[in-house]
Amino acid sequence: MSQIKIGLLGGTGLGDAIGAQASGQRHDLHTPFGKPSDSILQTQWAGLDVFILSRHGPGHLLNPSRTPYRANIFALKELGCTHVIASGAVGSLRQEFKPRDLVIVDQIIDKTYGRKGTFFDEAAVHVEMAEPFCPVLRPMILEAGRSLAAEAALTVHERGCYLCMEGPAFSTRAESLMHRLWGADLIGMTVMPEAKLAREAEMSYALIALVTDYDCWRQPASPGSPASTATAAAPVQADPAALLKEIIGNLEAASHNAMTLIQRSVELMAQRQAELANCPAHDALRLAIWSDKTRIPPEQVKRLGPLWMKYF
Repeated sequence: MSQIKIGLLGGTGLGDAIGAQASGQRHDLHTPFGKPSDSILQTQWAGLDVFILSRHGPGHLLNPSRTPYRANIFALKELGCTHVIASGAVGSLRQEFKPRDLVIVDQIIDKTYGRKGTFFDEAAVHVEMAEPFCPVLRPMILEAGRSLAAEAALTVHERGCYLCMEGPAFSTRAESLMHRLWGADLIGMTVMPEAKLAREAEMSYALIALVTDYDCWRQPASPGSPASTATAAAPVQADPAALLKEIIGNLEAASHNAMTLIQRSVELMAQRQAELANCPAHDALRLAIWSDKTRIPPEQVKRLGPLWMKYF
């Protein structure tokens, strides 16, 4: 039996889409950090165990600040997941990242402030995060993305910097322009602390971003004006209903493409399991526990056993 087990974390739109196309056993877990967003569906793709979790829960009731990130990642770890492919809708901060494009993100700027960002409240644990996405898993997704883009009228960007904001409100225009100056290419609300927690749980993690619209740095074109001149200082009022309809259409199209990309990625993973056994994240805690282990309360060691027991 394969030791590779894959967690699929679906964001806006894609979580329900993945779950609707799969059947299998459902797991209702309770972790030291409460219940996950939803029950976790266990199924098989390409001979590999796959565990599907909708990040925002049934009916999309959990906003990004209320999503139980620690419970979600801990539950996937308890179920034996070794690798996580996450997805999430994003706004574009660059002209070249167009609605309906997919992006295999390579960097993150974390601007969240109201979320618990670590499992280890009773110890000093400092994981390496210079490269937040797995250097083994991510290239496999890139390979799958290239094959998909070659066959379909689809753009898959091979890099992009994701700025994670707290939300749930969107940016002001001044903030959006500032984020561009910082070097961010995309903006979303869910990848942090999820990626940090996956590293603490020693799980390989990669992200597929689904571009739904341009963030508000880019003003809608006024009637009769070319889109390229739409960034003038005077704001142009857009029809909210029409804008929402367009965003939903973009999300549906991107979700379909992302679903295909995830399936192809899992097929590649099934073919190259030996490579996936050597992901750097799998021993991320080896040098990260700075506390004197003899002084960490035994109940805390046991409570977080699935994460770090092998180091005690």
